Amino acid sequence: MEHSKRGLLPMRHGIKLSKKQSPKTDEKLKRMSDIPYASAVGSIQYAVQCYSDASFQSDDDDAKSQSGFVFNLNGGVVAWKSSKQDTTADSTTEAEYIAASKAAKEAVWMKNYIQELDVVPSIAEPVVIFLR
Repeated sequence: MEHSKRGLLPMRHGIKLSKKQSPKTDEKLKRMSDIPYASAVGSIQYAVQCYSDASFQSDDDDAKSQSGFVFNLNGGVVAWKSSKQDTTADSTTEAEYIAASKAAKEAVWMKNYIQELDVVPSIAEPVVIFLR
């Protein structure tokens, strides 16, 4: 293993898989058998992930918070933004919600745009937004 190459897993850390998650009914087994394995694995790597964060009242002049987000597609950054929030948040939770709302709006736009391009097979899946 000391000479092996590092790689990225197209899966979030901490997910536990088990046989209990396997299809049990004949209908679900048939559906799974119709999906080529390589295609299923290949489409997972195109999952869109977003990381959103906010810093509470980081501006000393007007006590406004800073929001930011970054979108990853196939392991690479495709969009990012950092800006001062328009309103003054009363708590760190409110600042995080404002940041998450901006990220969600961008996620809707990005998903629609990528669907129009018709180049990413799994873009129909929900965009995962991680709050930091």
